[in-house]
Order: sequence, then structure tokens, then C-alpha cells
Amino acid sequence: MFSIGEASERSGLPVRTIRYYENIGLLAPERGENGYRKFDPNEIRKLCFVQRARSLGFTLEETRMLLSLYEDEERTSADVKRIVETKIDKIDRKMAELKSLRQALITLADACDGDHRPDCPIIDELAGEPARQPAPAT
Repeated sequence: MFSIGEASERSGLPVRTIRYYENIGLLAPERGENGYRKFDPNEIRKLCFVQRARSLGFTLEETRMLLSLYEDEERTSADVKRIVETKIDKIDRKMAELKSLRQALITLADACDGDHRPDCPIIDELAGEPARQPAPAT
């Protein structure tokens, strides 16, 4: 059995995160007579599993589903694959959104002279105003 500090070292998760995961029911370590958490090797494996899932970008709910499948010896790999493919689809959509956002920002930056004058198409766009005609240079 391992203390929470040892579990933290072995899993790479901060103690505070382990406590949080316990509070939300992601894991349930045993408690000693003194009330301290006791982590057996299986709980350490679950912590490592959770840490890896989270590092791959899975949400807590997705991680909960994957952990449930990890613990289910009757699981099908199709169920696991479906979760991962759904995550890939979400990532692809997010990447497309970010690419579009990047292009919009490039367009704004290109429209701005970036000089000493206060006229700025970026500010105008953010304010929802039509671009002002620059004042003649003096």
C-alpha cells in the first residue's frame, strides 16, 4: 500500500489532483484506520491511466468512460475506439476553427499599417465599426 505522496510520485499527478479525482468519484482509494488514503498497485495503475488520458486531451468525462472500459474485462475494443475516434473528430473541428481564426487575424494584421497614426482597422473591426479612412499624412 502506498501513501498519497507515494501515489503522486508514481503516477506523476500532484497530490491535490489526486484528491480532486477522489472527490469527483474518479477513483476510490481505501482509507486506513487513521483516515489516510492507502493506494494499492491497482489504484496506482488507474492514476497512471488517468494521467495519460488527460495528457492526451481527454476531458474528465471522457477519461471516466475510458477508465470504466479499462476496468471492464467484458469491454469491446470497438467501444474504446469509438471514444478515441470521437475525440479525433473534435480535434479536427477545433483545428479547422483555429485555422479560420488564424486567417481572420492575419487579414486584420495585414489591413493595419502599424504606424504612428491612431487609425487602426483592427480596432475598428473589433468595435464593429467600418474601417475609417486614414487621415492624410502631414
